[in-house]
Formats: sequence, structure tokens, C-alpha cells
Amino acid sequence: MNIIIKKWIEPYVLLETAKESFKMVDYTFNGFNKNEIKSDFMKALGKTQGTAFGLYMKNVNKFYLFSSSDKIDIQKTLLEDKLKFKEEDLEYNEDPEVPINLVDLGKAEAGIIILE
Repeated sequence: MNIIIKKWIEPYVLLETAKESFKMVDYTFNGFNKNEIKSDFMKALGKTQGTAFGLYMKNVNKFYLFSSSDKIDIQKTLLEDKLKFKEEDLEYNEDPEVPINLVDLGKAEAGIIILE
């Protein structure tokens, strides 16, 4: 289940908090190669072993891949325990394109992509 973050959060805070529990790889894109980089990112996310999620944020030209060999509840550990988001700050969707599209449209601050 993909998670859409509607409440504003400083990108640096989100990244640094995730890096406390996960290894990070970023995929930088520009206006010309975004679709190609997104495809590479999604393929890498799908091949990752253990606990993994992708992150896409407003006004940042990167996709981030976070992974851990440990079994971690992303929602509870990252969003509820560390960042203290409330249920009304988040939306959920099955389609990994939805969080990306909502961020691009300015209707979300960030999207967490979890391929299962």
C-alpha cells in the first residue's frame, strides 16, 4: 500500500529520519530523463530484498530508494513513531503512480511507494 503525505514536512527532516533506519540510494532526474529514471527506480525497488520503500517529494528532482535487511513496519516506525504524523495527514492508494502524480500536481508533499 502506497502512502501519500498531505501535511507539509521539511524534505531534509524526512530524509534524515528515514536514513536512521534504512540505507538510501537516490535517482536524480531532469526534465528530459524523468520517465527513464523513474523506470530504473521502480525496477530497483521491485528487486530489493527485505524491507524497502521509495520516496518522492515535492520540489526535489530525485526518487529515493530506502532499504533494510531488517523487517520494519514503515508506517509505524517512520511515520507514526518518529515523524508523528496523524491518520488525517496521510492517504493510501494501491497504484504506485498515484503518489507520484499527486506530488507532481502539488496535491501532496511526498509519496511513499511500497511494492509488494
